[in-house]
Amino acid sequence: MHILILGSSGFLGSHVTTHLLQHGHAVRAAVRGTAAGRPPQKGLAYAAWNGVDAVGLIPLLQDVDAVINLQGENIGAGRWTAARKQAIAQSRLNAGHALTAALQTLHDRGLRLPRTLLQASACGYYGLWQDAATAPDCNETHPRGQGFLADVCGLWEESTNRAEALGVRRCVLRFSPVVGQKSSGGVGGFLERMLTPFLYFLGGPVGSGRQPVSWVHMSDVTRAVRFLLEREDTQGIFNISAPTQVNMRQFARALGKACSRPSWLPVPGFVLRLVLGQMAEELVLNGQKSLPVRLKLAGYSFQCPDLDHALTETLARRA
Repeated sequence: MHILILGSSGFLGSHVTTHLLQHGHAVRAAVRGTAAGRPPQKGLAYAAWNGVDAVGLIPLLQDVDAVINLQGENIGAGRWTAARKQAIAQSRLNAGHALTAALQTLHDRGLRLPRTLLQASACGYYGLWQDAATAPDCNETHPRGQGFLADVCGLWEESTNRAEALGVRRCVLRFSPVVGQKSSGGVGGFLERMLTPFLYFLGGPVGSGRQPVSWVHMSDVTRAVRFLLEREDTQGIFNISAPTQVNMRQFARALGKACSRPSWLPVPGFVLRLVLGQMAEELVLNGQKSLPVRLKLAGYSFQCPDLDHALTETLARRA
């Protein structure tokens, strides 16, 4: 299969690219700036795209079987100022709208369209809960919640809705926070920031410790993406989340165990609110219980469903 990946250099995109190449697929990786000078790799071709221009995307879409849209600014890279929130939202919407416009142009010209589109989203779509004991189990039919992330996820998903009317099979992937390594080495994602105090024997649960924490191991991210690409009878919404649910206290205890450190020093919520503002409320102090109901019904078997094993495996390989 020939696959175009938007957002190929990010935390998820780099791993997805490598995994697909390892399993015999050909990947066209859209990158910002020039594609020249990047190391050659069998089955991998780089193509320059600025993340905005629909016209520039049209030649990248020709002769590909599937598109994976992971394009978007890192939501955890810095405090959510007004400018930062705009960049998070616009980077996703610009890419989605450009992709839709490019597909429409191909359709209008009578040219071949990709058969499949995998559209990224996140479990933040479902909203925010303070206590895992009372939070609902959010399967793919759960309604959209409230908050900045819920709004961004809803608009992100809607940005490529039109592809379905053009005859493209579309799967929307609502990712939970990912436990895994960076492709360059070292722990990545939300775990990178959470791990540091543990290594100095200062780790513990964040906030109340009762908030739900959805998670998924990187191996299941890459395998689930390939599963949905290759299973052409699948479409619609899929939660990409581990089937086991925990709260923050349980997650912190498992993290301490995995890195052979105590989990005894909680981080008060008010400290994070002072430092991170709204970002703390939506990314750390509240959460969701996101269940992979449709993925399991489709026949996907999780490689790493256990949190202790996922953390131990990830930290054992950290640089």
